[in-house]
Amino acid sequence: MPAQSSTRPAPRRRALVGALAVTLLSAGLPAAAADDGGQPDLSRFYRQTVSWGRCEGADMPKDLQCGKVTVPLDYARPETGTLELALARHRASGDRRGSIVLNFGGPGGPGVAGLAAGGRAYLDLTDGYDVVGFDPRGVGRSSPVSCGDTYGTEPPPEGADDADEVLRDPRELLDRLRAEAEACAKHSGPVLAHIGTVNVSRDLDVIRQALGDRKLNYLGFSYGTRLGAVYAKQFPDRVGRLALDGVDTLTEPLTEQGIATARGQQTALDDFLDWCARDIACPFGQDPRRAREDMRRLVRSLDENPVPTDFGYEFGGQDLVGAIGQALYSKELWPSLERALASLMEDGDTRHIEAFTSGGHRFPDGREQTGRRAGGPEAGGGLADEEDIPLDNLVAALTAVNCADDPDRPTAGQIERDLGRLRAAYERASPVFGRYRLTEALMCYGRPRGTDFIRDEVKDVDSPKLLLVGTRGDPATPYRWTEQTARRLGPSAVVLDNKGDGHTGYGSSKCVHRKIDDFLLYGRLPANGSSCGAEDGE
Repeated sequence: MPAQSSTRPAPRRRALVGALAVTLLSAGLPAAAADDGGQPDLSRFYRQTVSWGRCEGADMPKDLQCGKVTVPLDYARPETGTLELALARHRASGDRRGSIVLNFGGPGGPGVAGLAAGGRAYLDLTDGYDVVGFDPRGVGRSSPVSCGDTYGTEPPPEGADDADEVLRDPRELLDRLRAEAEACAKHSGPVLAHIGTVNVSRDLDVIRQALGDRKLNYLGFSYGTRLGAVYAKQFPDRVGRLALDGVDTLTEPLTEQGIATARGQQTALDDFLDWCARDIACPFGQDPRRAREDMRRLVRSLDENPVPTDFGYEFGGQDLVGAIGQALYSKELWPSLERALASLMEDGDTRHIEAFTSGGHRFPDGREQTGRRAGGPEAGGGLADEEDIPLDNLVAALTAVNCADDPDRPTAGQIERDLGRLRAAYERASPVFGRYRLTEALMCYGRPRGTDFIRDEVKDVDSPKLLLVGTRGDPATPYRWTEQTARRLGPSAVVLDNKGDGHTGYGSSKCVHRKIDDFLLYGRLPANGSSCGAEDGE
């Protein structure tokens, strides 16, 4: 982790230093450091502009442009090194009024690949605005972190994530987690110590200035809402129109987040099985209660007797749980999930269900971006080529960012003492997803302690109005997080209640899509507490 001074926003200067400082501040740039050892001089980063050109790589749309910005590796010591961050944009149609920056979530979701794969969903926003995606530090082409060639890309050793084994010998598991943390540090290079949302938020402000915008207009999904909230706290006077869809928690520890996600996924699975049971082709039959029991039996059966796959490993019950969890992010994927489960149950064919966990990133509307093989450049330098993005980058970045953002680090003794209680809580939350999500309670063991800034300081923001969208049937970010975060952020937060299903609302609800677009394009906010009905998603 970076030093504490670099995890908090620099205090605002109370006096201007000469004519140069006046010029820089009038342009929206930070002043140079004072001679008395004040904040570091970041002016050279804020003076850059983006040079846009053709995007290199397979399947890149011809109308997509790519560029880069340079940011300090360590904001507290900018002279020690720099990073280049990858950007992509769809250009504004007509007269350009500014930019709208997107973050697809994760953490670890690549913005360049996301815009390339699904940019058409955001073309309405190009009415006067460039639509910009970026790969945050440690992600995609921006000095990608990695834990090695196989971490997060192959199934774990047999029984490795089995809760019974964890309870039998937690010390062995903790030794393995510590070894994995050391491997991540070895393969990721210097960027790993400076990853996390507090630094990404500062990068986002450099990007804003490089795009030529005095204020940041922003649309963040899921984890991207955490990033947006941190930005609003760090740079309240530079907030333009910020829309946060699928609102993340700012306060709950990872153990509680895992329980909430397990509970949300169980609710979504029950809804899926209700839907499936109305279809004569449902492999579980037409009785929803029986379907729930059969699903649990299927998971247990595969846990006990995994089936071989075309890739040379065995597909077990927890592999199935992970695949189903991905498919439940969007109702549009339910027919594909039904067919995949039928192939598995009737023919033992794992190929279709494995497609949901093929090592790719699933975006909020259900699209998937496949990862690349390992072997990338040294972290802490130039942009990675597409083929050099490590295959495990999504998993490695997700873990690294979540751990950098979370200050809790239970000791081995605390984990051994609490593991049985945690397991019971997770399994109460979900008999299907509980065991799978239990690993979140241990995710950060062996890693440096994360920042306190988000939990302690991101509240009572003094910014223009922020639009927060929560979806009632969201399996990943429960609606109560929207309510909690809105109360925490204070009067600036305006809540839109989406009474639909799926993770986030922009890609599934026409009503949510329209209201977010109206806000980002024209500044028209819905009334606080207004809603979009489930029927509006049709």
